[in-house]
Amino acid sequence: MSLFERYSFEDLVNEAERMVFEELERQFSELPDTDSCKTEDAVLDIAAYALNNVTPLYRVNLLGRIYANTLHEKHAREVRDAVAEGIARVRANPPIS
Repeated sequence: MSLFERYSFEDLVNEAERMVFEELERQFSELPDTDSCKTEDAVLDIAAYALNNVTPLYRVNLLGRIYANTLHEKHAREVRDAVAEGIARVRANPPIS
C-alpha cells in the first residue's frame, strides 16, 4: 500500500500559493488587457517564478491556517516583490507560443 493510499494529503496547503495568486490578480488589475504578460503561458511562468522565490507557508489544519495568517503581513512584501519581479522577467523574456 502506497503512502498516498494510506494517508490523506488534502489538508496539506501552501498558504503562500494563495497569497501569490491573490497578489498576481491585484497586480494584473493594474495592467492593460493587451499586456504581453496576460497570456496563459506568461501567467503560469510568473506564478512559478514567484512561488519559487517566496518562503512556503504550509499548513495542515485550522491552527496552522491561523498561524499562517499571523505571518501574512511579514510575507506580504516578499510576495508582492516576487510577483513584480516575475512580471518584469516574463516581459523581458516572453514565453514562446
